[in-house]
Amino acid sequence: MKARVLVAALCLAVPLVNATPATAAAAPDISLANLKAHLSQFQTIAGNNGGNRAHGRPGYLASANYVKSQLDAAGFATTLQTFTYNGATGYNVIADWPGGDPNDILMVGAHLDSVTAGPGINDNGSGSAAVLETALQVARQGLQPTKHLRFAWWGAEELGLRGSRFYVNNLPAAERAKIKGYLNFDMVGSPNAGYFVYDGDDSDGVGAGPGPAGSAELERVLQDYFASIGVPTRGTDFDGRSDYGPFISAGIPAGGTFTGAEGIKTSAQAQLWGGTAGQAFDPCYHRSCDTTANINDTALDRNADAIAHAVWTIGAAVPPAVVWADDFETATGWTANPDGTDTATTGQWERGDPEATSSSGAKQLGTTVSGANDLVTGRLAGSGAGAYDIDAGVTSIQSPPIALPSGGVLKVSLSWYLAHGSNSSSADFFRVKVNGTTVFQQLGAASDRDAAWSTATADISAFAGQTVRILIEAADTSAASLVEAGVDDVKITRQ
Repeated sequence: MKARVLVAALCLAVPLVNATPATAAAAPDISLANLKAHLSQFQTIAGNNGGNRAHGRPGYLASANYVKSQLDAAGFATTLQTFTYNGATGYNVIADWPGGDPNDILMVGAHLDSVTAGPGINDNGSGSAAVLETALQVARQGLQPTKHLRFAWWGAEELGLRGSRFYVNNLPAAERAKIKGYLNFDMVGSPNAGYFVYDGDDSDGVGAGPGPAGSAELERVLQDYFASIGVPTRGTDFDGRSDYGPFISAGIPAGGTFTGAEGIKTSAQAQLWGGTAGQAFDPCYHRSCDTTANINDTALDRNADAIAHAVWTIGAAVPPAVVWADDFETATGWTANPDGTDTATTGQWERGDPEATSSSGAKQLGTTVSGANDLVTGRLAGSGAGAYDIDAGVTSIQSPPIALPSGGVLKVSLSWYLAHGSNSSSADFFRVKVNGTTVFQQLGAASDRDAAWSTATADISAFAGQTVRILIEAADTSAASLVEAGVDDVKITRQ
């Protein structure tokens, strides 16, 4: 992972086995022994080449050739992409697994370079090894994914995301549009590890805001894996310090995991994950001691398994069938204040073409996720941001009846935002209910929150076989607070 000062604008060869359908395959358990074998190779390469694997140094090219040789032997179509930075030639290793929809690409990447001070075994031999071993497992199992799988190892990340930026910026627009998601893994074996997942939906409400639409789904897949093994996770911001940056700048959904760098583990985090409070997650960050001794085997193993889970879950999944959807471009029977109990005096929900408002940042968006219309709390801008915001209570709007099929996994998803001034509190809210049950909620807070489209998804399989209505509520029940909300592209799918 590159240093904060450089923040930018945004094992073993394996034969190809007989293919099996992706939908029948479970994600494999990634071998810790194989991961450590890759790390030993990176350590040896550094030791034989001046102690590092940095851009423009022989240790980097040797690392790239090692990764490429593994992938070539496994049946990948590989490219050693060259670029120039600081007068030196850099290299990206790009590996495509045959098959899958070429117009629907899932990319998985990690930076391969170290700083000049050391061999970079955690930063980022750990992510490089985990992505490499996952790719080799794709080959071992002969995976036939629904999506096209592309793996990447980036050069010169430590100098400002140079390799990944070169790759993204030099893709024709039509090719960039085919990449539907990018997963980044940078430092996944920190010795005093935390378990962080990039905050795709901005549910933490801090820092850079949400990733492009689809990032929340990538985040959720990784969160679900760690939840399945009983490991709690916390969000980490898209702060521009790793190779997701150029993808986000190009509007490509992104996600990934991170076990911590030079930041200090708090007492609360030590209680959550173990380890030592008051010490850096990686005390050898960007130092010569970042060797094979600087790896937490448990964290590395768990994160590698999470990568495999994401590749198998996202890359091999059959797209869910759409049961019902509404983009609000035509009136389909949504009813405002359906039970006559709303108390808001202004800013009631309505369908229409919204007008933008601003107060210390965007508060009502004048743009929708799709088309010209959305659901919005008081669509007019008025003379000021507070002219048509929600005031003095709750406003609600309800869908027409929706008949759900029996069986399968049913999910409701929607694009949404809740914006408020620093005069808000947790008494204000945005809420989604299905037949009276709350399935999603965002509370206000005493801090400024600008409007930005996010996505939310909730499992509603419990309602299978029933006729349901979706109720969307928003409230300003804090004294004199500025609150706005919007909704677009509501959808129910069945897997």
